[in-house]
Amino acid sequence: MRLSTVILPIHRWAEGQKIWRRAEDLGFHAAYTYDHLSWRSFRDGPWFGAIPTLTAAATATERIRLGTLVTSPNFRHPVTLAKELISLDDISGGRITLGIGAGGNGFDATALGQEPWTPRERADRFAEFVPLLDRLLTEGAVTQQGAFYSADEARNIPGCVQRPRLPFAVAATGPRGLKLAAAHGQAWVTTGDPKLYETGTPEESRAAIRGQLEKLAKACAEIGRDVEPMEKILLTGFTPEKNTVLESVDAFVDFAGRHRELGFTEIVIHAPIPDSDFASDEAVFEKIATQALAQLGA
Repeated sequence: MRLSTVILPIHRWAEGQKIWRRAEDLGFHAAYTYDHLSWRSFRDGPWFGAIPTLTAAATATERIRLGTLVTSPNFRHPVTLAKELISLDDISGGRITLGIGAGGNGFDATALGQEPWTPRERADRFAEFVPLLDRLLTEGAVTQQGAFYSADEARNIPGCVQRPRLPFAVAATGPRGLKLAAAHGQAWVTTGDPKLYETGTPEESRAAIRGQLEKLAKACAEIGRDVEPMEKILLTGFTPEKNTVLESVDAFVDFAGRHRELGFTEIVIHAPIPDSDFASDEAVFEKIATQALAQLGA
């Protein structure tokens, strides 16, 4: 199992670079950031762009993988996003993973002046966005006319450092999203079942996640793909254990072990942010980073 972290883009770079370097020093497999224009309780505070932040992080680190968790079509277009990702993959020396999802109804959904899309509209756009982005990252020139997204001889030479392209980690729980994950994802991402976030039990959460994994396996089987080698990523902080996962190394090891049994290969924890939903003890966070995997293996 791998252990990774999320660093929200809320710090001016003079301070933020220290957090990204510290994540590498602590031995995390990857450090991700949210790709939003703003987010929930952080809406009235500092919030910087994901791609510039990751570009800066790529120059400030050497080994740790970097990525979005997650990007969505809410304010992105495949043509411009592909160009930015190819550049970022080059600057990082091939250390980028694209976490990508259908998006939601938050601030991103209306910041460009549009009406928020319905769940069906988000699914329709996502179903067009991902395959086109896949082509743009693997082909030198792409022309495609879509209902929502088009490209006219969009050129992306020399392509990604990672071949045939940088990996996609597709966040999905519905049938259409899971089909996209099966067809285009090198990894699958979940936060659990949002309906259980406030009032569910850990047992109910694991049962719901088990159901998601079964649906993923079915989507893979339908196209003749073996689901086993596919990476399965759990972003923590959104399950009923949200307030206890980072209380101690033992608490995290118990949580991670139970989800490893379900089939997860990577657990992602938020870097501590005081006075927020992601507040946690920095010393415990560092102990988890440096000790938990060894204890989990034992």
